Amino acid sequence: MLTWREIRIRYKQSVMGFLWAMLMPLMIVVGGIVVREALAVSAGKGVALVDVMAISVKGLYWAFFAGALRFATLSLVSNSSLVTKIYFPREILPLSSVLAALFDFAVAAAFLGIMSLFVPSLLSLQLLWTPVIFLVLFMITLGVSLLLACANLFFRDVKYLVEVIITFGVLFTPVFYSAHALGKWAPLILVNPVSAVLESLNDVIVGRHAPDMFWLGCAAAFGVLVTFISWKIFQKAEPSFAQEI
Repeated sequence: MLTWREIRIRYKQSVMGFLWAMLMPLMIVVGGIVVREALAVSAGKGVALVDVMAISVKGLYWAFFAGALRFATLSLVSNSSLVTKIYFPREILPLSSVLAALFDFAVAAAFLGIMSLFVPSLLSLQLLWTPVIFLVLFMITLGVSLLLACANLFFRDVKYLVEVIITFGVLFTPVFYSAHALGKWAPLILVNPVSAVLESLNDVIVGRHAPDMFWLGCAAAFGVLVTFISWKIFQKAEPSFAQEI
């Protein structure tokens, strides 16, 4: 019910309706294509259709991650009346924000999936990896969201830090480019688990082969670990929520 409330509030009395779910991914895709086109022109090449597809999918995944963090960070503070008046598992609040972002993701993914049917040459069996890769990203997102929601309740400037990370983080994750194209700097980029997730998408869409299981496995292990640790920290801090909010 909280997830549905989040969705209704987000789209209530909006002119574009569910088209808002595609706005951020679309802006990321357009920005990525412009950047790739500029680089391709300088190198005397053109942007391949498969690269556009890769940027679109990676942009969609990044938009889910960024949107979920943005709303989940504020979830406890913006629901102060619920936190202070009744008892319930407070983890539900950041979880509902992540699930609302998942709804946005599903709307945009359905549109992108329909569009991809008109380009059969881009379809391959390796695309079956995409749900698995998304599951890894979902786990990472949930764990980080729990931690940030808790931290923002005690330190209100955390939300500003999150905005800075979301704004500039896209430059340090392989949304517009492939990490392997950076040569010796690739491992440094792939240490970021979100980068490993996006590079796995690049492997299955552009490379048409299975993702690098080492980096994807590291990202999955990080997702499980950060979710468990964040949940423990959240539970330990929860008795203080009502008085700190």
